[in-house]
Amino acid sequence: MPPPPHSATGRAGAPATGTPATGTPAAASPAGLPTADDAVAHTLLNCLLREVSGPEHQTAVDRGHLLLRLPRRDVRLRVALRRTSLIGAHRFTGPVAERDGDGWTEIGWRRLAEHVHGELTLRTGVPNGEFLAQVAEGHRATAAVLAGRPAPDDAAAAVGGDWRAAYLASEQSLVLGHRFHPTPKARTGDPGSWQRYAPETGARFPLLLLAVRADLVAEETAHPEAAAPLDVPGVPVPEGYRLLPAHPWQYELLRDHPGLRSALARGDVRLLGTGDVPYAATASVRTLYTDDAFLKFSLNVRITNCLRKNARYELSGAVALTRLLAPALDDLAARFPGCAVLREPAYRSLALPGPHGGTDTALLEGFGVIVREGLSRRLLPGTTPLLAAAVADEYPAGPAHVSRLPPCAGPQTALKWWAAYLDLLVPPVLAAYFDHGLVFEPHLQNVLICVDGAGMPAQVLLRDLEGTKLLPERHAEALAALPADVAAPLTYDARRGWDRVVYCLLVNHVAELLAALADLHPDIEAGLWNEVRRVLRRHADRHGCPPLLAGLLAGAPLPAKANLLTRWQRKADREAGYVRLPSPLAASVLHASTGNSR
Repeated sequence: MPPPPHSATGRAGAPATGTPATGTPAAASPAGLPTADDAVAHTLLNCLLREVSGPEHQTAVDRGHLLLRLPRRDVRLRVALRRTSLIGAHRFTGPVAERDGDGWTEIGWRRLAEHVHGELTLRTGVPNGEFLAQVAEGHRATAAVLAGRPAPDDAAAAVGGDWRAAYLASEQSLVLGHRFHPTPKARTGDPGSWQRYAPETGARFPLLLLAVRADLVAEETAHPEAAAPLDVPGVPVPEGYRLLPAHPWQYELLRDHPGLRSALARGDVRLLGTGDVPYAATASVRTLYTDDAFLKFSLNVRITNCLRKNARYELSGAVALTRLLAPALDDLAARFPGCAVLREPAYRSLALPGPHGGTDTALLEGFGVIVREGLSRRLLPGTTPLLAAAVADEYPAGPAHVSRLPPCAGPQTALKWWAAYLDLLVPPVLAAYFDHGLVFEPHLQNVLICVDGAGMPAQVLLRDLEGTKLLPERHAEALAALPADVAAPLTYDARRGWDRVVYCLLVNHVAELLAALADLHPDIEAGLWNEVRRVLRRHADRHGCPPLLAGLLAGAPLPAKANLLTRWQRKADREAGYVRLPSPLAASVLHASTGNSR
């Protein structure tokens, strides 16, 4: 087989002729999960394809394989394809091979990671001494998750039965994680220290309960009852103290902090023991679920890219956004009754004096817990909420996977399911941006798909205000009323805000769920993208076709967050850059694809 050409087409991974990549025969998605070795190798290839080799035209599809070159090292790689994709997000299978003379030699994930390390060092001129260790950490975590994965619970069906069991099963089924992140399951610490708190192992555990002198409690609320989920009923709290629930893993990480040890010795903080109610770990790891509410804790643990703690400005920002957004969210709920946002009306934390005066920031942020509304407050009766990331998973790892939803069994009913879902999801996100200057982040882990008894979409729930931002020119007065350190992180400029919306909505969410449907019915991929174009076109026609929407409909490149390069450059997620993907939304592409598949 010849080596890959120095330049392929503009569509990352499309055939070198420029023909849309719909003609490659598709094998059925395997029922089993890949090994940790293959999973890590495939995510690294996904990142290379999207952020490095694809944009530099160093890829091609040839006889059922993706060929990919790292040009600065002149390394040529190959992997077998299960299915090609119009947006270049192909499905891989089996090990990666490296060109070796006139043949191909299989390589493991470690050698592939070393190739990535070498290529990025040459490309950026900046080495990253953490990278290989983080990939190894991700591999170790993936292997531990796969080995510790509980047996599937057939009773937790997505349609019918107990909706709470089905919902929780969806939250805890993401055993492989984000397939366009170089270290999607990386977590600091030995697996033995975190598996008992991990969603992938089905973790449920009680909270650690602290009593804190009332004058040492930091708290903000959007309304008087907002903090009620933090006051555990039946727990005796000494007079003059307030209850502060703590994540037991976080307490383990902070127990030796000098300020905390001194407060315990003085009696300013008392350890009451553990509660009686088990809380379940959700997909984000640090957010825990009960029937009444979600509690978003800090964890001094790096998960994927970031240390997962609630910064001081995020604690106040959650409550500030809940207040500021109320009129806009009420308007959107009235116009789009099939979409609702879970609000975050309170936080509570520990405000001990620091060693140099003021409040000890490490403890304030470390013990900060944000209250998020429970599902029952917004969920439509008779529906079952399912995590969108579980529905769209590349592999059918849990009962919420799209392949388990009855309407998606046939190609025509799958198209109807898809059209109904897009009508629920897309218009309110666009209206939030254009009508209210709000940047939602509806990526797969921030959205719940609520299905009716037949498995059809009936509602979407958006969550996690940490990613919700304001366009400053639309909210200048409200932002001016906030402390500067709270207001600044709540904003994106118009360009960054639009990139974030389009990436989260279309690239991270819509394209990935579309891919899961196309795995089931490869012949309808172009039809699925036509439905995306339809809902965008209809919204544009009804709202004066804003130029940004006109650009999408014309096939302007789509922004994709550069997770690999962001991790390499050690940037915060807020500062992540974007690469531009050739769009499958242009009418000419869809027409050619439809014609090609006949």
